[in-house]
Amino acid sequence: MKRLPSLLTVALLLTTASCSSYKQVPYLQNSESIDTKQVTELYDARIQPKDLLTITVNSENYESAIPYNLTVATVQSAANRSVTSQPTLQTYLVDNDGNIEFPGLGTLHVGGLTKSESEEMIKKKLSVFLKGNFIVNVRMVNYKITVTGEVARPNTYTVSNEKVNVFEALALAGDLTIYGRRDGVKLLREYSDGTKQIVPLNLNDANIIYSPYYYLQQNDVLYVEPNQTKAQNSEIGNMTTIWFSATSVLVSLASLLFNILKR
Repeated sequence: MKRLPSLLTVALLLTTASCSSYKQVPYLQNSESIDTKQVTELYDARIQPKDLLTITVNSENYESAIPYNLTVATVQSAANRSVTSQPTLQTYLVDNDGNIEFPGLGTLHVGGLTKSESEEMIKKKLSVFLKGNFIVNVRMVNYKITVTGEVARPNTYTVSNEKVNVFEALALAGDLTIYGRRDGVKLLREYSDGTKQIVPLNLNDANIIYSPYYYLQQNDVLYVEPNQTKAQNSEIGNMTTIWFSATSVLVSLASLLFNILKR
């Protein structure tokens, strides 16, 4: 009975610590308190230097659109001989000034434009040459993001729909490990003018859905920091390795001395 107060104190401390650590785990906490009526502009990716684009022009008059749909033949090696596969669409590399060279139209400035804006611009310029109804479609073929740090599958991922938010990116990487800090995520972003930015993100905060960094741009990097447990385990692991190495050396020296003295 004398130990009962001590046991209750220990149990209370363990319960408090457990509740405290749990609060760091769930995403989007206190979501019921955020303004659900807040309206934000729908995200649309903007073309940046070094993006690879495919541009297709479809017209009622098929032959009139052919000059604007460049294709390239892919050569593959098979059984010590070259095989030419079906032609694929030519990709356009956006240069550092945000320009591409388009057949029949010359230099086009597409940097900073959204997909729909670039389509409208090209369509307007082509209307001088193409009559009747025609459609211009622009796609980014190298829209990719990188997720690294304390996630299950750190890697670089290609996003086909040109739109991905923070949670979708983490889902691609298998979500955070038990050692990942939900309030310690960093977004690394490089802009078209060469400037770089590191933005801290707190996934526990429900207001992140209204952050201007909620949607990722192409070439963004998400880094998840390790928590204190991972850091402590790492230190213990290093110390254990050093201790075993030192013990091995001491045992070898002792064995050597014993053999010398035995003689």
